[in-house]
Parts: sequence; C-alpha cells; structure tokens
Amino acid sequence: MQQPLPPLSAPEAAPQPLTTSEPKRAARSSGAGSRLYAIDGIRLVAALMVAVHHYAGTNRMNHEGNRYWGRPVSEIMPTVFRFASYGWIGVEIFFVISGFVICMSCWGRSPRQFFVSRVIRLYPAYWFAILFTTGVLIALPGVWGHLRPREILLNFTMLQSGSGVANVDGVYWTLWSELRFYLLFLAVVATGLTYRKVVLFCCAWGAVAMLAPVSGFPLLELVANPDGAWYFIAGLALYLMHRFGPDLLLWGILGMAWLMGQLELGQRIDEVEHVSSWRGSVLVFTVFLLVMVAVALGLTDRVRWRWLVTAGTMTYPLYLMHYAAGTTVINRLHDTMDARLLIVVVLSGFLALSYLVHRFVERPLARLMKKGLNASFARLRSAGSPA
Repeated sequence: MQQPLPPLSAPEAAPQPLTTSEPKRAARSSGAGSRLYAIDGIRLVAALMVAVHHYAGTNRMNHEGNRYWGRPVSEIMPTVFRFASYGWIGVEIFFVISGFVICMSCWGRSPRQFFVSRVIRLYPAYWFAILFTTGVLIALPGVWGHLRPREILLNFTMLQSGSGVANVDGVYWTLWSELRFYLLFLAVVATGLTYRKVVLFCCAWGAVAMLAPVSGFPLLELVANPDGAWYFIAGLALYLMHRFGPDLLLWGILGMAWLMGQLELGQRIDEVEHVSSWRGSVLVFTVFLLVMVAVALGLTDRVRWRWLVTAGTMTYPLYLMHYAAGTTVINRLHDTMDARLLIVVVLSGFLALSYLVHRFVERPLARLMKKGLNASFARLRSAGSPA
C-alpha cells in the first residue's frame, strides 16, 4: 500500500516509471481520498487522556485541602486516579501525531500553502479559547487567577512564551513546541519535500537536540526543543514508512526516538508529574507507538467510521478549553454529585462545546482567513511584477 522508493543506486531526481499497480499507491500516499480515520480516533483518545489526567490524576490534586476536590483525589476515586495519573502522556502522543500529520499534509505543498494551512488551523479555536477561559476565570474566581489585560492580549499572538509572558491556560505550553517545530520544518518544505530530505532533517534535528542541553547556548536549546524534538521526529519517520514503506534506516530513527522518549518521560515524572511510574509510562508510550506503526503500515486502513472525522475535529478545541475552566467547574460542583459522574458530565459538556466551536467558529473563520491570506499573498506576487 506504500509508494515504493526508487532503487538506492538511482538519483533522486530521476523518477522511475510507474507500473500498473503504482498509480493507485501514489494517490493513496499523496492524501487524495485517503484520510486516515484511525489518526482521528487516536487524537480523541489522547485528548481525553489529558483531560481526565487534569481532572483526576495530577499531583496537585492529590493533596489534602487542594482547591479542586478539597481532599486527595486518590481517596475519593482511587482506581480513576491510578489510571488518570498516566494521562499526561497524551501530550507526547499529540507531538508524534503532529509530526506524522504535518509531513503528510505538507507533501507537495508550497511554503505559502503550509503557512496558510497552519494559521487557519491553529488560530480560530485558540482565539475563542482565550476569550472563553478568561470569561470563566473572571466570572468564577478563587481557583485560578486571570492575567492582566496586556498579557491576555499578547496571548492572542500565540508567542507569549517567547516573550516571557504567562499563558491564559497552562495547556498552551504545548503550542510553543508546535510552533518551533513548524518553523524548523518550514525550511524543508521550502526546498520541496522528498524522502531523503526528511530523513536528513530527522537526523540533523535529532543530533542538535541531543547536543543543545550541554552546549551552553540557550538560543540553540530554544530552537532545537530537546524536550519535544524526538516525538516529532518519530511522527516524521512513521509518515515516511506510511508513504514509502519501512526500511532499516526508518526503523533506526524510530528506535532512537523511543530511546530518547523514554528518557524524557522519566525526567518529566521526576520534575513535573510525580504521580506515575516510569515503567508504566514507557509501557503506555510503547503501546501507542506500536499502534502508530500499524497505522503507518496500512493495517488500520479498513477503519473508516465517519464519526471519527468529527471526533478528530473536536480534539483541538477540547484540549484548549478543558483545563482551567473545567477544574473551576469541578471546584464549584464537587460536593453536588459523585466525583466520577461529575468528571463524565464536565467532559461531556466540553465535548459538546468543542463541536460547537468547530462548527460555528473554526470553520467559518478558517474560510474567511484562507480567502484573505490567499488574496494577500497574491498581492505580494503581483506587487513584485513589472507594470
């Protein structure tokens, strides 16, 4: 089902003629009518993992007198806490999926198309989430403080982390990693994506990410993003497997990503999470990578449930809105019903809200922004042409 690579001895610029069976494979790998429904399902699972973790599995919730449940969540619902304590790994899952999907969606596209697609995908739901979360925190004070107006306004750029300004909602930290990945990958997109170039990019970025923490150059560490680099690299390697078929080099890159990933998981447990075990976290991450390998090799191609498309579109708004606002709601309602039922109710509410945001905010704004940005780039081209 993958598009075959040219022979190793053949130059990349000289394409081989397609056999009668290859056009179908090439159309599939180029994305024409070949949506990977399983990816949408994995996105939803990852988003729910993160949300449940934030509602019932964080270290700060497991202390007496915490501002969410009032007492340790491990006493209120020990089984839920045990599983929810691993939900933070959903973020790493998002990074891997991002590497896969960005490479897939950018193949054959120009830098302008890449830029436009990322802007209209990221900003509409994000802008709404800032307004929604700020409104909730102002209306329901006492759990989270809200930022000063100047800081809230800067958040609309999505560049606040680069300016040393706090996020309106703590979950926005992942967007800073995503943006740095996009900027790096844009350099490859600008030269035209090929198997060879993406492989070289993975190797070069991985090497710099390993050296950056000991280099003594903060700017290099900022660009290399060593905490997230290898998850994105894993996604890129998996997409190359999907498009061209696996080979030893791609397995090697994926294996290196797993080795570096397990180290980062342990560091995050020690420094941030403090609730889950390294063995359990590595197991969850390994199972996820194996599922992604199945996707890359075409083993999930028969999964074509249409509802997964809707599920996939809801995950980004859900992720952006669930944390600060959701925990504020839990603070207000935790004495009114069973804790597990409350989590289900809050999650259901945010899933419904996420669908509405996608339907009535993301889609209309994306269309308008795409039209406006394309017109702007057309003017740039025409402005440089002789009269």
